[in-house]
Amino acid sequence: MTFLRSVVGKLWFTILLLVSFILFILTVMLLEFFQNYNIQQTKKDLTHTAEKIAHVLEGHPNDKLPIGLEISWEIIDNVTKVVIVKNDNEIYYSPNTEGAKKLSIKDIKNDPELSKVFRKNTTVEKVSDLSASDGTRGTNYSIIGVPLHLPGEKDGAVFIYQSLEVMQETSQSTTKFILLVAGVAIVLTTIFAFFLSTRITAPLRKMREAAFEVARGKFDTKVPILTHDEIGELATAFNQMGRQLKFNMNALSQEKEQLASILSSMADGVITFNRDGTILITNPPADRFLQYWYYEKSGVTSDSEAIPAQVMELFQQAVDTEKEKIGEISLQGRHWVILVSPLYSNQFIRGAVAVLRDMTEERQLEKMRQDFIANVSHELRTPISMLQGYSEAIVDDIAESQEEKKEMAKVIYDESLRMGRLVNELLDLARMEAGHLQLTMEEIDLSQFISRIIHKFQGLAKDHDIQLDAEIEKEITSVSFDPDRIEQVLTNLIDNAIRHTPREGSVKVTITSEDNGIRMEVKDSGSGIPEEDLPFVFERFYKADKARTRGRAGTGLGLAIAKNIIDAHRGHISVQSKVGIGTTFSFLLPRKK
Repeated sequence: MTFLRSVVGKLWFTILLLVSFILFILTVMLLEFFQNYNIQQTKKDLTHTAEKIAHVLEGHPNDKLPIGLEISWEIIDNVTKVVIVKNDNEIYYSPNTEGAKKLSIKDIKNDPELSKVFRKNTTVEKVSDLSASDGTRGTNYSIIGVPLHLPGEKDGAVFIYQSLEVMQETSQSTTKFILLVAGVAIVLTTIFAFFLSTRITAPLRKMREAAFEVARGKFDTKVPILTHDEIGELATAFNQMGRQLKFNMNALSQEKEQLASILSSMADGVITFNRDGTILITNPPADRFLQYWYYEKSGVTSDSEAIPAQVMELFQQAVDTEKEKIGEISLQGRHWVILVSPLYSNQFIRGAVAVLRDMTEERQLEKMRQDFIANVSHELRTPISMLQGYSEAIVDDIAESQEEKKEMAKVIYDESLRMGRLVNELLDLARMEAGHLQLTMEEIDLSQFISRIIHKFQGLAKDHDIQLDAEIEKEITSVSFDPDRIEQVLTNLIDNAIRHTPREGSVKVTITSEDNGIRMEVKDSGSGIPEEDLPFVFERFYKADKARTRGRAGTGLGLAIAKNIIDAHRGHISVQSKVGIGTTFSFLLPRKK
C-alpha cells in the first residue's frame, strides 16, 4: 500500500492501466478482425479452388475426364475435400475423403441452399456439420458449390468443403501470437513506466529531503539541478526560496536581538499582553515589578503568571476603549506609574503593551526634602534640651549633693556623646555620598568572618531568647571585600533584626553564590515593616516604631550608611517585608574583576 501511495506507484499503475486497457481493446478488435478475415479468406480460397477445378474439368470433356480429375486432385491440399457431380449417377470424390465424412448427392439434393447450384446455376456456400444418418452431429464444414458445365450434362457441379477446425486452429495461433505481443508490450510498458517515474521522482525525493532540512532550520541546504525541464526550474525556485528564507530569518533575528537589547536596556518596565491578557514579553524592570507583586501576594517568590488587578483593569479598559490608559500602583513601598496602550494587527487589537515607570526615588526625594530639616531638628532638639536643662540645674545649684551633680553631669556627658555620634555619622554619610569612602579590599575566609560576627551577637540573641544561626554554600570559600565595612553592614542588619524580633523568634544569615556575585541575606521572623515605610528604610533618620525597639533608640542613620557601603562595593541592597511575617534584608557583592 505504501508503494501505491507513492508517486512512482501511482505513475506506474496509471500508465499500466492505460496501456492494458488500450491493448485489451486492440487485442479484441484484432482477434475479431483476424478471425473474420481468416474465414473470409478461406472461403475465398475454397471458391477460387472450386472454380479452378470446374474450369479444368470443362477444358477436358468426357474423353479426357480422367486427366481433368488428376489435375484437380493435384490442385487441392490435404485438408480440402472435393466432390465432383457429373450427373446423378456419376459422382467423383477426391482421394483424401477416404475414411472421412463424405458429402453425398442425397445431402446436396435435399439441402435447399446447396441444391441452388443445380436449380439456379449459381455459386453457393454454407456451413454444415454433415449430419450422419443416425442423427449424430459431426464436425462443422464450410461447403462451397460452383456449377460445372460439361457437354451433354445439365446437373453438373463441383463441391469443395473443409473442416472449420483448421480455421479455428489458425485463429488460435493468431490469438496466441497477439496475446504474446500484448504481454511483451505490458512488460516493456512497466519497465518504461518505472524508468519514467524514477526520472521524475528522484529529484522530487531530493527536494523533499531538502524541504525537511529547511524545516529544521538548515537554510543553506541546496537541491542539485540535474535537468533543465520543469523539475529543474522547480529545484532552482526551491534554492532561491531557501536563500530568501535565510535572508529573512537573519533579518528577523537581528531585529529581534535589537528589540531585546532595547527592552533590556530600558529603565522603564515593559510588559506585552496578548488579547486574552497572557504575558508575552517582559524586560528586567518589569520582572522586578512582578517579583514585588508575587511577594506581596504570597510572601514568597513565585513563577505564577498572575498580575496585579489594577494592571489588568487598565489593560481591559485600553482594549475595550482602544485608548491609552494611565494608572498608579504601590507595591512593597514602591510606586509605579503605568501606561497601557493597545496593540494593533491589521486594524484589529491583538493585545496591549504596558510601560511601568518606577517613581519611588522621585517620591522619596520629595519626602526627604520635606522631612530632612524636621528630622535633624528632632534629633538635635532632645539632647540640646537635656543639656540645657541639666546645665541650668547645676548652675542654679538645684542639685544639692555631690552625687546629684555627678548624675546630672553624666546625663550631660551621655547626651553629648549621642550628639557626637550623630554628627560623626552625618559626616561619615556625607563623605560616603561625596565619594570619599576608601575601601580596603582583602581576600576573606567567609566562614571564619561570618562565624566571628555571629559569635559577637550570640549573647544578645540569647538574652532575648532568639535563635541566631548562619548558612553558607559549600562552594563558597573566599570572597574579596572590605571586611571592616561589610562587618559594619552586617552588624547593623543583625542588630536591627534582633531588636525587632519577639522572643522565641529566629534570625538567620544566609550566603549564596550567584552568577554575578555573592548574595548575603539577613532574615528575621519579627514584626515586619509597614508597607508605607519600606521606601524610606535606607534614608537618613529613618527609625522603626519606638514600641518595637525595646528602648534602644538609634540615630536612624545605620541603614543609610549600610546602603552607601554596598554602593561603594558596586553592589545592591534591598528589603522585602510583610507585617507579622518578617523582614529580609539582602545585598549582592559582585565578584572581583
